[in-house]
Amino acid sequence: MSTSGKLVIVPTPIGNLGDMTLRSLEALREADVVCAEDTRVTGKLLAHFGIEKRLARLDEAMIGSRAAGVVERVAAGEVVAYCSDAGMPGVSDPGLRLVAAAREAGVAVEVLPGASAAACAYVASGTVCPRFYFGGFFPRKATEQRTVLAELSGLEAALVFYESPNRLVAALSVIAEVLPWREVAVCRELTKLHEEVARGSAAELRERFAARAEEPGGVRGEIALVIDAPGETEAAVGAEEAAASAAERAVELVAEGLRTKEVTKHLVAEFGISRNDAYNLAMEAAR
Repeated sequence: MSTSGKLVIVPTPIGNLGDMTLRSLEALREADVVCAEDTRVTGKLLAHFGIEKRLARLDEAMIGSRAAGVVERVAAGEVVAYCSDAGMPGVSDPGLRLVAAAREAGVAVEVLPGASAAACAYVASGTVCPRFYFGGFFPRKATEQRTVLAELSGLEAALVFYESPNRLVAALSVIAEVLPWREVAVCRELTKLHEEVARGSAAELRERFAARAEEPGGVRGEIALVIDAPGETEAAVGAEEAAASAAERAVELVAEGLRTKEVTKHLVAEFGISRNDAYNLAMEAAR
């Protein structure tokens, strides 16, 4: 196996070509071949910077069957650069599978730092939460969206998803239903001429973009959704709902003949409430 070959993951701008890094340009110039998610997109990028290079298409449909071939070329001594359509390869695109194949084969992999729409949107959203969870592309179906949001609702982190402009209004409707207390930021066309960061409740944003969808041109562009972390209002409402559910459960357990001590243990285990609160509910149910 050659030690001179390597796979270079090359980030590209998410919109503004001025964000192309010097290291990324150097890597593209020095590569033996450039593999691209879309050769037309990467071809325009190379032409803009005056780089003439052999291109090979490597998209989601192809990477499963061709990743091994790319790794073999690297092992034979070639320098292979990989570019996605925009941003950091491997973040919700086929590049992740290519890196995994290269790591498994033990060939050299160099990952260059660069633009990421997820990180850019997280900062632009204005959230003060020091943590964020990136969920890739938001599910297409409403039932799957509800499930994902419910599962992630307890995270003390902002939630970041990519979304299509054609599905934005429907997505905001589900967010308003499942997480009505959260602030949301719709980050559209980041780094581009018509960049927009719209912030408000999901219900407010749904009405705003629903109205725009009816206008000529509708809603266009690349979109990242940032859902803020849980706030005090949501925590208070959740606590009230948990207390109400625990009180109902306490009555059921008492009716089944369980003693106060046993009811208390069940309530703590099922609802995660404090032992004192559970005991008080058990005593109230027993009266």
